[in-house]
Amino acid sequence: MSKEIVEALRLLEEEKGISFQVLLTALEDALLSAYKKTPEAVDYARVEIDPESGQINIYELILPERPAAVVAQEAAAAETAEAGEEVEASEEAEGAAAEAPVAEATEEEEEFDLSMYDESEIEKVKLETPEDFGRIAAQTAKQVIFQRIREAERDMMFAEYQDRKGEIVTGIVQQSDQRYTLVDLGKVEALLPESEQVDHERYDHGSRIKAVIVDVRDHTKGPQVIVSRRSDELIRKLFELEVPEVADGLVVIRNIAREPGYRSKIAVESREDGIDPVGACVGPRGSRVRMVVSELRGEKIDIIPYNDEPARFVAKALSPAMVREVLVDDEEKSATVVVPDDQLSLAIGKEGQNARLANKLTGWRIDIKSESQMAEEEDTMAFSDEEVEELAGRCCALTKSGKRCPNASLSGTRFCGIPSHQKQAEEEQTSEAESAQEPASAEAEAENESSEVGEAEVAPTSEPGK
Repeated sequence: MSKEIVEALRLLEEEKGISFQVLLTALEDALLSAYKKTPEAVDYARVEIDPESGQINIYELILPERPAAVVAQEAAAAETAEAGEEVEASEEAEGAAAEAPVAEATEEEEEFDLSMYDESEIEKVKLETPEDFGRIAAQTAKQVIFQRIREAERDMMFAEYQDRKGEIVTGIVQQSDQRYTLVDLGKVEALLPESEQVDHERYDHGSRIKAVIVDVRDHTKGPQVIVSRRSDELIRKLFELEVPEVADGLVVIRNIAREPGYRSKIAVESREDGIDPVGACVGPRGSRVRMVVSELRGEKIDIIPYNDEPARFVAKALSPAMVREVLVDDEEKSATVVVPDDQLSLAIGKEGQNARLANKLTGWRIDIKSESQMAEEEDTMAFSDEEVEELAGRCCALTKSGKRCPNASLSGTRFCGIPSHQKQAEEEQTSEAESAQEPASAEAEAENESSEVGEAEVAPTSEPGK
């Protein structure tokens, strides 16, 4: 019978992936508990099983005197109690005495404190195995092995899902109410709490959903996996599934701004020349982004190209609204955006949603104004001499009211990257080139006139006989 038990443990090690030594130790502990219930049991004993033959041996443990360290602690506690020190000192002594085993310890406490003894100090005496102990061992082994299998599987599940935080998983809804939704992931049931659910989404029994693992908690009944449908990571992982360029790292999602169930904005950047990050995420005829929107149950997604230049990035982040110009303040990290009058409501969005998402996506505080509002403000605003000096190195373009743009100029030019201001730069270059040509032509005409005058003066004196 003993040999069969060892073989069974070996099979369990292969099938369940649980260490043979873990199962063997558990079985030894269970057999020791069974032995303690027999009439001839000794106070201190140990059960050892031969891992090769399966032979069960029971040993009586003869313990040496109490360790010197424990005796010293007990003596110190007794002296402190007799001295009658202050309350705080006595409380500390009681705490030390509670940590150290007392002389009147029970047998279970003595057995628990066997770790205080050195293994070489403990003398083992082999005892005769009680009759019919093999049957007891078989029954005990069954119970212990089932329990340890459950514990080991629970620990393995916890370790597996602990390392999968942030991953996307697919599950089937098992139960849903106002508090939470249970999602079957196959090996374990995940919990989708109300705080991680999207407003207006319904999770019907048997429906298949995708979610992101946000937390894994150890529980007596098994690992408790918490998933989310509101997390920004859900959008990132969905694009990794649908867009090969994102999965391969050729296109990177730099930032995500999301209002779950309504609208999201993502900033994408290409790491390889020749790859359009927006086009890659949209896909042929919008097939890729359509799959993501479908999984998010109709949530709108704006895909924005990332730009290191704040003015351009802020302008793109307010898409689909058209932007005339962007005035940025690097120190305050704020931007004033000027839009056409008919684009103001679109730039702000319903209940300010578009502006909020752009603010979150860029990390800049955005103030949106119409052209007429900006013109009224500029009419009442004038730059002082000190402010003009502070604008050195900034854009030299002029706004419609004739004021200087405070944006920083691009490297190698005196203008910022706003298209209208770049157009002013081109016009200025053209006018400078024309003005440079006019003096040259004027000088050439003057030289021609002077040469003609000289010829006219010389001609009369050159006639012979005059």
